[in-house]
Formats: sequence, C-alpha cells, structure tokens
Amino acid sequence: MAKGKSAKKSTVKFVIDCAAPVDDKVLDIASFEKYLNERIKVEGKTGNLSQCNVVISRDRTKITVASPQDLGFSKRQLKYLSKRYLKKQQLRDYLRVIAASKNSYELKYYQITAGDEDEGEE
Repeated sequence: MAKGKSAKKSTVKFVIDCAAPVDDKVLDIASFEKYLNERIKVEGKTGNLSQCNVVISRDRTKITVASPQDLGFSKRQLKYLSKRYLKKQQLRDYLRVIAASKNSYELKYYQITAGDEDEGEE
C-alpha cells in the first residue's frame, strides 16, 4: 500500500443534540431527521446524500451527520436547516441553536429571567 493513499477516507461528523426538547416531548426527533434528509444540499442538490456518502443517523436525543472530509460539508447549513425546522414547528420562540463545540450544535431553551423590576419608580 502506497504512503499517499489511505485505506479509509476520513469523515467529518456533525452532531445536533436535542436532549432538552426531546425529553420534554416538545420536539419529534424522527420528523426532524426526515426534514434534514429531504432538505440537506450536497453539491448544490437536495436528495444527493447517498451518492456523496453523506449519512444521517439518530439515537434517542442526537442526530449525527457524517460526510467525507473532501466533500467540504458545511456545519452552517445544519444550523440554518435546524432554525427553519423550528420555525416551521412554531418552536423558534422557545428554542435556540447554539454551537456546543467545533462539530456540534445544541438545542436549548431561551433563559427567561423573572426580572419583574419596578418601572414605576419616581
């Protein structure tokens, strides 16, 4: 085997962690995965996942998107599609998409503080 060629191509994995909304039964992770399957664009085309070896998998609270390193798959596209899905489900006012690490996003609730301050001060 030559030095320049590797036996296995390197892949990049992006994770969307939906633990909080799934545990509260606010978000249906199966429909979210289906939405991503239909909408993710690879090389400018939707429905081009299997030809380009992009794999979307899910467990109970996480969705993982694995793509080949040389494809140049965009993490930003996952954030965009996640936000669009939340808007479609009318959850955008309650949930936000936050980068947890270099290769992962997390869906979190907005922090609502009980800051009932007196505005009638004179």
